[in-house]
Amino acid sequence: MSNEDKTGGYFWGTGRRKCAQASVRLRPGSGHIEVNKRKFEDFFKDENQRGAVTSVLKFTKLNTAFDVFVSVNGGGITGQAEAIRMGIARALLLYDRTLEKGLRDEGFLTRDSRMVERKKYGQAGARRRFQFSKR
Repeated sequence: MSNEDKTGGYFWGTGRRKCAQASVRLRPGSGHIEVNKRKFEDFFKDENQRGAVTSVLKFTKLNTAFDVFVSVNGGGITGQAEAIRMGIARALLLYDRTLEKGLRDEGFLTRDSRMVERKKYGQAGARRRFQFSKR
């Protein structure tokens, strides 16, 4: 753990998914998670999204070792949860480089590049066409 990895006592990580962007700060603490200055449980009502966010900490067995402070914007609630997961994984890399192999094998460090396909002109949607009529 070197001082150049730490900025103001925090380990920083950035995560992205679809249009969501998350800035994550980790600080040694008791396991408190705060998202956009709100309690973690108040921000993510669904258990699936809570599980996605905490999965990295549970995998590394560090869920009570750090306080997590997140600023997230853009996208939907699931995209934000997955962006936070990636940000936490990147911040944990700054804390301990030996975690990289496990995090990479589990897919926590891989950017999911899938985006919404754009709507095309002359069509009802990205793939959907207007109804065809012979007569």
